[in-house]
Amino acid sequence: MTWLLLSIVIAATVASDLLQSYEMKRIGAARVNLLNTKLILSIACLAVSFFSFMALVQVAPLSFAVPASAGSFIVETILAKLILKERIGLRRGAGSLVVLAGIVLLAR
Repeated sequence: MTWLLLSIVIAATVASDLLQSYEMKRIGAARVNLLNTKLILSIACLAVSFFSFMALVQVAPLSFAVPASAGSFIVETILAKLILKERIGLRRGAGSLVVLAGIVLLAR
């Protein structure tokens, strides 16, 4: 159950952040419309992430849940490059690898 909840937290967080970033780049902060479908979906994903995280800390120690949920940084970095066409420099890539190494150590 722990890994399922962690996967939901990471997937929902990534979806929320990608939707927000995509839409803000598309329309700009000055023209934000609260009825925008992508922004509403982003808020819904954020709610799923929040409630999943609450469930996660009920079944797993906080010292595991918080660092393990940082897996969203790695997935977001990869998807920012692939979907949003962002430039990921050497330092950002190395930082993501350090986070990944920490998660691997934590999981063992």
